[in-house]
Amino acid sequence: MAQHSYPDGPRLLADIGGTNARFALDHGEGRIGDVRTLACADYARFEDAVHAYLAQHGGTRVRHAGIAIANPVGGDAIKMTNHDWAFSIAAARRELALETLQVVNDFAALAMALPALGPAEMVQIGQGRSRAQSVIGLLGAGTGLGVAGLVPAGGRWVALQSEGGHVALSPCDAREVAVLQYCWRRYEHVSAERLVSGPGLSLIYEALAYQEGQWQAAPLTPAAIVERGLSGADPRSRACLEIFCAMLGTVAGNLAVTLSAKGGIYIGGGVVPRLGAYFADSPFRARFENKGRFREFTTQIPTLLITALYPALRGVAAILADHLAEQASHAIPAPHPGRAGLTHPTSTMETENHHARL
Repeated sequence: MAQHSYPDGPRLLADIGGTNARFALDHGEGRIGDVRTLACADYARFEDAVHAYLAQHGGTRVRHAGIAIANPVGGDAIKMTNHDWAFSIAAARRELALETLQVVNDFAALAMALPALGPAEMVQIGQGRSRAQSVIGLLGAGTGLGVAGLVPAGGRWVALQSEGGHVALSPCDAREVAVLQYCWRRYEHVSAERLVSGPGLSLIYEALAYQEGQWQAAPLTPAAIVERGLSGADPRSRACLEIFCAMLGTVAGNLAVTLSAKGGIYIGGGVVPRLGAYFADSPFRARFENKGRFREFTTQIPTLLITALYPALRGVAAILADHLAEQASHAIPAPHPGRAGLTHPTSTMETENHHARL
């Protein structure tokens, strides 16, 4: 570990979703390892999960940490949307004895990893071709629906943090209208995330059962719906997958035209990779292109499924490295001999714009 290691020791990285928290240690540029996934529900607090992870690695001492979290980040207070963790960044930094604790939105971190992905770390769905130096869009379904953008600016990339998963969902056919009508009975606002997510699969299943007159149908987990839908054993589960993929195509197409994302639309999250080869043949791409007078525009934009391992960890590592380099460039000069000098640990709460080299 000595060669190319950081002089101040490994850096802690985390990618925290509504269900799981994935931790790792960054030992040096391009050397992320010791990855462990902890269930969020097993720990009362974010800090408890960090303590548990570090304890699994012999109480490794870290000075700097970068955390990507499935949540808006706009100040010191973090309160997760899809889990009950809530914490102060400054207080967590003190408890964990960190000099730096940088917390960023998880999809902003994932966006920062996109320019470094190789051809073997993605699969193109449908036609289209990426244009260099163009805006990139990103979305992904998991416990929620993450959305972000990536904008080229002066030889660097700027990540655009977004909460686009909470926009109102627009139905595009009679079957989707019926699903929305079922949801409107329960929710004042039906967001894209409500249906285009893991829990959304279960909600779609409930809506279809209701339409078939089976009000008391036993609920199914997202995993069961995917398994039964892919096997063809359950027509209702298969219909759930069709509706889910079509709705994802609608949201992806909306993002493409909103951002003019000629660099492509990337798809992350935990749900779509579980669909395997079915996703390429699903209604996703046809719905993505179905933008009326703008069909020619969306047809030219590629949609790319991310298959890389732990890309958000790579993104947050890049964000943290940039931050520490910037801090070093503005470091207080060494005190004059004979004079006392003070240094202060940093607590980075959030930056709306994150940069990395092209």
